[in-house]
Amino acid sequence: MSGKLDPQSFRGRGAGVRNDMPADTRDDFPCEHGDDEEYGLALSGGGVRATLFHLGALLRINELGRLGEIDRISSVSGGSLAAGLLAVAWPDLAWDGGRATNLVHLFAKPVLRLAKLPLDVPIVALGLVPGINPANALAEVLDRFFFKGRTLQDLPDAGDCPRFVFNATDLATGTDFRFSKSYLGSYLLGVVCEPKVRLADAVAASASFPPIVSPLVLRFDPADFRRVRGARLNDRRDLLERVALVDGGAYDNCALEPITDRCHTYLVSDAGGNLSVDGALWKWDLWSTQLKRTLDIAVAQARAQRRHALFASSRTARPGTDAADPAHPVAFWRTLTQPSKYQKPSPFEVAPGWPEYIAALPTRLWPFSELQRHWLVNWGYVTSDLALRNYVWMDADAPKRLPFPTATFTQAPPAHRPLAGLEM
Repeated sequence: MSGKLDPQSFRGRGAGVRNDMPADTRDDFPCEHGDDEEYGLALSGGGVRATLFHLGALLRINELGRLGEIDRISSVSGGSLAAGLLAVAWPDLAWDGGRATNLVHLFAKPVLRLAKLPLDVPIVALGLVPGINPANALAEVLDRFFFKGRTLQDLPDAGDCPRFVFNATDLATGTDFRFSKSYLGSYLLGVVCEPKVRLADAVAASASFPPIVSPLVLRFDPADFRRVRGARLNDRRDLLERVALVDGGAYDNCALEPITDRCHTYLVSDAGGNLSVDGALWKWDLWSTQLKRTLDIAVAQARAQRRHALFASSRTARPGTDAADPAHPVAFWRTLTQPSKYQKPSPFEVAPGWPEYIAALPTRLWPFSELQRHWLVNWGYVTSDLALRNYVWMDADAPKRLPFPTATFTQAPPAHRPLAGLEM
């Protein structure tokens, strides 16, 4: 099979999908239409580290023949870089038995090309030039080399592909600001239906990490915003005319909110944060490093709370069923996933220390060495496989080969910084 997917070919495309989602979650954004959704995939932030980690997970999901079943992909920051490239590739994917046979060529290769670009330092340097905004410069780079002028309206329709939702944070309201083909906006401001915003702007807004590459500023006609339930700021022209956006991870670094209660099964790829122990006490005498550390702690705790809420949701039984039938099955994998803790083991040997090494790699928009890039892709592949085969697709066969066979985990990792208990 090639070209578009048959909407009835997969359970997540309207055939056999649950219809007991709360009405309020379906009606929050009236521009969205369609059936309730089975599989929601959340791609966290975490710079290029996250982009490569998510690539590994998506390769494994595709290998399992399940990529075409994903109904919604919600992303922030580095996850949005991966999601944007997948959205561009999707119309040209060729399908065979649920697998995209050309995913490596159309998606993996552009991700690896992006991961080689030294983005943040040149963009910050450009931002020192009067009149140049670093976030807008990031958008221009992404548009020129990867998105080629595409707008959100150039994305495939939901039903033929996942509903892609790119998340940024609105500085003025402190809320999630979403971009998708069907709408953009927030529950406080209202929504613009069928927005003509460039895909590069949506992805750059989601990845504009403060205070170095931010904010990305977009201007709108306030008359274009439709009032939705709860949009108490819909009459504030000043907030609608000029929207200043930063990294979506400032609000929800795991990109969970757009899939919560909108999908039945939650698939979550978390390559973010992971606070390290830092014993250099002299740093805390400097206001700049102290402020950054304080913000990192706050973000780490917010992420932990969202994880806890996610698993609490998964343990709640569906109405009319017994406790063994969870309302929302969850497969959750992260950089700190410990392979030895799963009942169904990985077929790949993993020496002690690899989760901590991967989680301590920097989260910048800056290239890693080739070997580190391959390790990150393979680690996303290994950890997603464990979560998916143990908790969602339990009849699936174990993988036989890593995406990059020479980047194994059999030997001890290079030296790394120890990680704090906050994120374990």
